[in-house]
Amino acid sequence: MGPALTGGGGPLTSPAAPTPEPGPLLEAADLLGPVDVVAPSLLGCWVVADRPEGQVALRLTEVEAYSGAGEDPASHAHRGPTPRAEIMFGPPGRLYVYFSYGVHWCANVVVGPVGRGAAVLLRAGEVVAGEPLARSRRPAARAARDLARGPARLTQALAIGPDDRGAALLDPASGVRLHRGSPPADVSAGPRVGISVATDLPWRFWETGAPSVSPFRAGGKPRRAARQDQARD
Repeated sequence: MGPALTGGGGPLTSPAAPTPEPGPLLEAADLLGPVDVVAPSLLGCWVVADRPEGQVALRLTEVEAYSGAGEDPASHAHRGPTPRAEIMFGPPGRLYVYFSYGVHWCANVVVGPVGRGAAVLLRAGEVVAGEPLARSRRPAARAARDLARGPARLTQALAIGPDDRGAALLDPASGVRLHRGSPPADVSAGPRVGISVATDLPWRFWETGAPSVSPFRAGGKPRRAARQDQARD
């Protein structure tokens, strides 16, 4: 390759920006603390999903913590290892995928020691690799910040669905993986979104000022409807 052409003492073209790369995979030890401690530590991490049509990766900007141990009635694990929630009881590093309100899929990282019943909901992220593919899956998105802005959009952008339930996020051979990334400079915390119980717990964590963070909406299913939903677990 010849030298870059210059004009007025400066290059006419700038070198291409380097393609971002994820850090190493997380390890199980990174996920063994209390769920409200582990959850904010996942901000900045990358979720990488390989599919036949290509790879999409995003950097997490918003998460929510959900605990078992009888302390969090908003958690699927609150009533113990039901068929739906059994995966939340470990081992850590597995992907818990569930259908929310009969409308969309949500993705969670199982954390904590085996038997505790805890997971971190992946609420939002910014696409850092594979944006054209993510846009093809999210044609309604008007801007890059909307590609994975909210748990349903996140799973759509990554093409995560029921076949990914139980995926080993810490295994380099897995189709969905969790990698280290650049942590945010500042983290905010507040109530979780769209729930009708345990609304006082400040267990939603997000990168302060990140445009991809989903808007806060209080409330959710009425208590009676929520109990009926739990009865089907």
